[in-house]
Amino acid sequence: MRIAIAGGGLGGLTLARILHLRGIQTIVYEREAGRSARSQGGSLDLHPESGQHALAAAGLDGRFRSQARPEGEEHRILDPSGRVLVHHLPRPGTFDGRPEIDRNALRDLLLDSLPDGTVAWGRRLLAATPRDGGGFELSFECAPTSGCDVLVGADGARSIVRPLLTDARPSYVATLVELSIADADRRHPEVGELVGPGNLWCIGVNQILAAQRLGDGTIRVGVSMREEVGTVGTRAELLQLFDGWDSRVTALIEAADGEPVPRRIEALPIGVRWDHRPGVTLIGDAAHLMPPVGEGANQAMLDAAELAAALAANPNDPDAAIRAYEAAMFVRAQEIGEMSARVQAMMLSPTAAEDVTRFFTRS
Repeated sequence: MRIAIAGGGLGGLTLARILHLRGIQTIVYEREAGRSARSQGGSLDLHPESGQHALAAAGLDGRFRSQARPEGEEHRILDPSGRVLVHHLPRPGTFDGRPEIDRNALRDLLLDSLPDGTVAWGRRLLAATPRDGGGFELSFECAPTSGCDVLVGADGARSIVRPLLTDARPSYVATLVELSIADADRRHPEVGELVGPGNLWCIGVNQILAAQRLGDGTIRVGVSMREEVGTVGTRAELLQLFDGWDSRVTALIEAADGEPVPRRIEALPIGVRWDHRPGVTLIGDAAHLMPPVGEGANQAMLDAAELAAALAANPNDPDAAIRAYEAAMFVRAQEIGEMSARVQAMMLSPTAAEDVTRFFTRS
């Protein structure tokens, strides 16, 4: 059985790792030229019931703990005047919550756990064509075609594999404008002190100015808003959106390196399902792209763990394994998707500060 995984993100690599431990070899086709081709983004918190569960199934929980940052769970929520609404402090040195780990570090951990040659770099998938007798012919940009018996689409929001199963398409949810501050503690100590070792949210009306500490001391800054902004060209233009906010908070924008980078945040319709098709399925954002409220990577890794367990339990009947995986995933993804949509709407609402404070003080 030749299993091909389209996409070398956290979900695809977790799937390849767990299947490798079960004696099932795969090949991961990744469009990037190599592991260092681009930054993988910021830090994420791995949840015990999903991301951490998947790493345990992958035999990597020990290595994860050696690189994770429990102190990264510290979380401050402010209002535009700079008043502290919530200040969550994790228990020092414990891993019983949702410790942070940089995406780069987590991806490297997974890559290092795979046999050489598992990931085929520089393979941008252009099409997957059903073959007579089963399986798929895979066409790549600037690379020879290849075949597989089972195809797993782990290729994200713009999945090439998804149209084999459903015509569902992502739609606009919000705008995120990103900046970063390198070596913040030395260059901008007041900003470093404000953010602390974890996350900071300053919540206004229909917009959030947030910051997140990475393992190397860099601070990633993100501005979230409901309005679709085509271009935010300069920091000066971005600062206009926060006129009247406390200067300690807007210093996050003023201290940033370079100019802001805006991007659209999209999500698939909640509860996307499809009729089973032999030899193909989806995991992660390809299956259930959600608003970015902390579930995406965790759910992708849990998808991988559950699909790997099903395939290992049914090595001679991959379609039965896929059916079992999809049936459970559909239910779980709908529940998590509904929750993510509620949280996203709450965070970008006129009463967000009060609603988010109430949410965190209840938790």
